[in-house]
Amino acid sequence: MRAALWLVALFAIAVAVALFAGNNQAVITLFWPPHRIDLSLNLALMLACGLFLLMHLALRALAAAVSLPSQARRWRAQQKERAMQAALMDAIAHLLAGRFLRASRAAQGALAQERTLAALATELGPDSGYSPQRGVQLRALAHLVVAESAQSLQNRPLRDEHLRLALEQSDQRLGGQTREGIELRAARWALEDRDPVLALERLAQLPLGVGRRTLALRLRLKAARLAQRTPDALETARLLAKHRAFSPQAAQSIVRGLAVELLQAALDPRQLQRAWLSLEEAERRMPEVAVQAASHLLNLGGEPVQARQWLLAAWEQMVQPEASASPELQVRLVTTLERSLESIDDDWLARMEAALISRPRDANFQYLAGMACLSRQLWGKAQQLLSHAVMHLSDTGLKRRAWRALAQLAEQRGDAAAAQQAYKKLAQA
Repeated sequence: MRAALWLVALFAIAVAVALFAGNNQAVITLFWPPHRIDLSLNLALMLACGLFLLMHLALRALAAAVSLPSQARRWRAQQKERAMQAALMDAIAHLLAGRFLRASRAAQGALAQERTLAALATELGPDSGYSPQRGVQLRALAHLVVAESAQSLQNRPLRDEHLRLALEQSDQRLGGQTREGIELRAARWALEDRDPVLALERLAQLPLGVGRRTLALRLRLKAARLAQRTPDALETARLLAKHRAFSPQAAQSIVRGLAVELLQAALDPRQLQRAWLSLEEAERRMPEVAVQAASHLLNLGGEPVQARQWLLAAWEQMVQPEASASPELQVRLVTTLERSLESIDDDWLARMEAALISRPRDANFQYLAGMACLSRQLWGKAQQLLSHAVMHLSDTGLKRRAWRALAQLAEQRGDAAAAQQAYKKLAQA
């Protein structure tokens, strides 16, 4: 459509020119004493247009000739900039390929090219087309590549020197956006050197928004665990779980492990109580965490009532018919409750009876109920439950204690043969 419109316009101009020039009888006379020159108006107009075009071309040629030196310098600047960028790309490629010496040499070559280019750009001024911001970023990145290569080669003096230079470049206003990445790399290097304190210090210097990024949180988690700062590691793991940095199963496993470590670090019941209260509700409901807390509380001489209270949520989960707790965890739960049977109340006896109803074939719960009845001097029921449980217990410790309890019950009722048989089984267990 546009071509058709141009064609119509061209024809219209041609018609207008033909109408004007075809019937134009005007004459222009030039007096140059003693001469007289008569020219038609059409020829005069053509000569004027030709003279204007000739002068325009002459001026363009003169400007091009005058600007040749600056164009040559600009072309050299462009070639140097391309060479500098190519050197930096080669350095990054060598770094990714594990050729650290070549990466370091290529990055240092890029820095040399950049220094030459900066001097040339200063000479040319704004016409050079070179951006100071790109220069600052390139210098920072090149120093970072050299430092990364030195870290991989265990050349720490060279790494520290170029890290300092990279941070100095990123301190400037135009290169500040690269500082975050440089500090994150420095924190990772500190972790690789097994210096978690330095890594945490570098991470603490990051802005708040950068410090909550997934990469920074992962580094903080590793550093906190390496420094044995379990509360900080647990808080970081919670943030990572909220950010979905791990799968749900992995996040739960990490948080559970850190919660257990936090509880194990307690040295007295009061400290353990504070650690327990610092956990979130979902963490306190984890059976592994609850069993560890209760067991450690009993080891520290804490109150059995408190231990059973902490175990209540885990108990309710593990006695469900569809519960899939590991046998080891179930044995730990039973063992921990067994240690607090001396002060057990009627509510817990009712819970144990309910567990026998919901899971009648579970030997561990039969054993626990039998030991509870034994502690309450319910000899007959204890004899019945322990006799059924001892034949199906898989844990050696529970089986030995069950046979010992059966032997004591047999001695109490005067059945020497049954007591002897129980002691024999105890010795064989």
